[in-house]
Amino acid sequence: MKIDNNQLLRFITSGNVDDGKSTLIGRLLYDSKSIYEDQLQNVKRISKRKGNDEIDLTLFTDGLRDEWEQGITIDVAYQYFTTPKRKFIIADTPGHVQYTRNMFTGASTANLAIILVDVRYGVTEQTKRHSFIASLLKIPNAIVCINKMDLVNFSKDVYDTIVNEFKIFSSKLSINDIRFIPMSALLGDNVVDKSSRMEWYKGDPLLHTLEIIPINNDINEASVRFPIQTILRPQNEVDQDYRRYVGRLASGVLRKGDEITVLPSGLTSKVKTIYKYDKDMQEVFAPMSISIALEDNIDISRGDMIVKSNNKPNIVQDIEVMLCWLHTDAAKPRAKYFIKQTTNEQKAIIKEIIYKIDIKTLEKDYECEGLKMNDICKVKLKITKPLMVDLYKENRITGSLILIDETTNETVAAAMVV
Repeated sequence: MKIDNNQLLRFITSGNVDDGKSTLIGRLLYDSKSIYEDQLQNVKRISKRKGNDEIDLTLFTDGLRDEWEQGITIDVAYQYFTTPKRKFIIADTPGHVQYTRNMFTGASTANLAIILVDVRYGVTEQTKRHSFIASLLKIPNAIVCINKMDLVNFSKDVYDTIVNEFKIFSSKLSINDIRFIPMSALLGDNVVDKSSRMEWYKGDPLLHTLEIIPINNDINEASVRFPIQTILRPQNEVDQDYRRYVGRLASGVLRKGDEITVLPSGLTSKVKTIYKYDKDMQEVFAPMSISIALEDNIDISRGDMIVKSNNKPNIVQDIEVMLCWLHTDAAKPRAKYFIKQTTNEQKAIIKEIIYKIDIKTLEKDYECEGLKMNDICKVKLKITKPLMVDLYKENRITGSLILIDETTNETVAAAMVV
């Protein structure tokens, strides 16, 4: 199989707090020789000071832990490394239940989810929660790493039992490709190198799997969606007609001369010029940051969206979404929240909770009356002014949004349009 050396794979690591995520990341970086020499020497020195004969792999991510102890707010810790076959960005999401919101942040741009399972405890509620979030966010690939196999004498029977349990649960999810790897991150079995202690496992170790697993470009290339971030206006008296509309192309391919519609006004024009930084472009594609000028002088503001005239999103004020409540405080009945979708900000209320998902069984609870932290529900939102949205399964940018408490300015929920 031919691999694009420049192809970037973004993946998250998820699992319970003690399932071994830090050890796995440390082992992955250490055995693939992705650690800078000065960092390696520092970790060796600290490990020795702590009385460890072996290098403490978890120290490679201890910067994050130190920050927690200092009370610094962190969403997700990112690690970058590369091999001759592929480039990688790891989003290390904390395992505590109260940090489920962090997984949303890391998973929103991920191509793949690594779901760690401690072989001693099998498929837990947190395993199910993370797997469901990966499915909800349309992450197409998952690798279930069944860790700490050394603690069950590398037993194939124990491994098979957990694989079967996860397969039964995941049959209700919409993850296209799920793979299983037995491993001991602490000892290095099946992380970078294939284990000689589990010869019954015929698959590849984790790193090789990450290097060869096919990943698709999940950017919608068919539908032009250009949310306006800001407008460049004339800086002098010479060129009073100067208007350029700036933002990041969320999806699609835009060319000079394309007939466009500005939403929500519905006014139409054609693309006159396109610039990427100061370079004049004939065509641009997502996710480029660009500025454009139109042939007609149209009143356009931040939050408006430029689209192809023959392919428009839905313009809605009542909308149904799958929502994960992220805040420690429960949702306030009939309270107004700021809603942020692309560059558009409006106010909204939660009009109705249609049902809540039981994470343990994936069954729907139609009697749910409130929203509290980590609840995942289908709800109806009522918005004060129109939003231009697509279904999340068709466009991960224009199909997603967040709710913000208008008094504290804290993000309280993340949602996907369904």
